[in-house]
Amino acid sequence: MENQTKAYLFAALTVLLWSTVASAFKLTLRSLSFIQMLFIASVVSTAALFLILLVQGKWNDLKTSSKNDLVRSAGLGLLNPFIYYLVLFKAYAVLPAQEAQPLNWTWPIMLVLLSAVLLKQKIGLKSIFAIMVSFAGVLVISTQGNFQDLRFSNAFGAALALSSSIIWALFWIYNVKDSRDEVLKLFLSFGFGSLYTLAAVLLSPEGLHLSTAGTIGAAYIGLFEMGLTFVFWLKALKLSRTAAQVSNLVYLAPFISLFFIALIVGEEIRLSTISGLVLIISGILIQRSNA
Repeated sequence: MENQTKAYLFAALTVLLWSTVASAFKLTLRSLSFIQMLFIASVVSTAALFLILLVQGKWNDLKTSSKNDLVRSAGLGLLNPFIYYLVLFKAYAVLPAQEAQPLNWTWPIMLVLLSAVLLKQKIGLKSIFAIMVSFAGVLVISTQGNFQDLRFSNAFGAALALSSSIIWALFWIYNVKDSRDEVLKLFLSFGFGSLYTLAAVLLSPEGLHLSTAGTIGAAYIGLFEMGLTFVFWLKALKLSRTAAQVSNLVYLAPFISLFFIALIVGEEIRLSTISGLVLIISGILIQRSNA
């Protein structure tokens, strides 16, 4: 099997797994609090990434990490997984999955805006148009298509979902500046994130009282939202002749996810959700064509 075919297979597997996690979030939140869910998912993801480091022979890279490396990872771990997933999981706790998922997908647009502020990058007219298209999609989803009085179905939940996209964009900016091995960086970030989450769950009213169904769901999230799929995606990018040949496949994920949300979670997918998601992804693709 040639490398490009393998790249497409790894990319397709990644997209399929990512498409299931919004449903997994909602189902697991029926058994666990969002803090409990994050704690289990973070620990499972950290364990999986540690095993991957060992298999890839990167144990020495881990042992030789400097104090500055650890401090940097502690900061990145505060952003992701701790703050990012706390905000995202809370958004899923108060919103239907079909609203939380596409609103979170605005992160590439948030990345453009934050790059302009933090990295002093200029925003052209095409980028401004792309941002307007995506945020029109946000408006469609948040108001469920009710434009006349701009009545938001859940303003707090929408704000959380959009905030999660800002946090992820910040993490992306600071992570790109770090030249260490990607799997090593992710392992250390999740290791520190697990410590932060342990403190949060111990201080929360729910504590560590876990259910079997919830634990299984959170473990699934840890493996297939945070851990293994990241490695699969890196493998796809490495095997592909060009990144563009596989990277655009990722935009299938939010649409496939709606199918799983309807089938597994039981939500009736609204036309406003589909229309808003089309606008959000269209804006992202317009912006990518401008890169």
